Amino acid sequence: MPLKDYLITEEPYYQSTGKEIAHFEAAYADRMPIMLKGPTGCGKTRFVEHIAYRLRKPLVTVSCHEDMTASDLVGRYLLDANGTVWQDGPLTLAVRHGAICYLDEIVEARQDTTVVIHSLTDDRRILSLEKKNEVVRAHPDFQLVISYNPGYQSVLKDLKESTKQRFGAIDFSYPSAKLEAEIVCHESGVEQAVADKLVKIAERSRNLRGHGLEEGASTRMLIHVGQLINRGVPLGEACDVALVLPITDDPDIRSALGSAISACA
Repeated sequence: MPLKDYLITEEPYYQSTGKEIAHFEAAYADRMPIMLKGPTGCGKTRFVEHIAYRLRKPLVTVSCHEDMTASDLVGRYLLDANGTVWQDGPLTLAVRHGAICYLDEIVEARQDTTVVIHSLTDDRRILSLEKKNEVVRAHPDFQLVISYNPGYQSVLKDLKESTKQRFGAIDFSYPSAKLEAEIVCHESGVEQAVADKLVKIAERSRNLRGHGLEEGASTRMLIHVGQLINRGVPLGEACDVALVLPITDDPDIRSALGSAISACA
């Protein structure tokens, strides 16, 4: 199987926060393109991995960035010992062989790059390889999934309406305090009481969103803090290393977060 290395063989840990699994599986039944919307570090990528495991489908993940070209997605001609050969890109691999293709943080890619997906996200379900003079019809199992952080949108960085309206969407946010603490416990190995404290710290940081912070501490960050604590780093120092310093350089915000950490510790 061409994509056997992309199969997820062990079930990724994922805690459902609503009906997102049922909604995705219903969309997959018709291969509807899906957009996952939510802040960074809230579980979008883990969700896709979990879904790919449940569906027993290979998952091809592409981390989008501003220098990514259409050729990075669809493929290009390369030189080898026998001359020039075509090499499929990750999107083309998924289209040919029936994988789920996940374009992570698609808003980071240039709009002239993402337009290549348009013919895959309507009833045509085709991918045109202009350099190869080939039209690839999508495998019946192919599905396109993108992630999108609405908090990053701006005049210069946002999806075109013509792109957005080709997708169904599932909204993600941070879990409830109880569920988030369970996730932190499971993923980092800290005790429940410590996880509860970390979640309280995260909630206070999220209250600063729009007041000096673009985003508060993510669930992923709390797991990193917990891992440091498990290695013997005191809670306050672990929070500085894995939470406070990464998200702000503002002395006043750092002071406010430090006070929240002290109050919760």
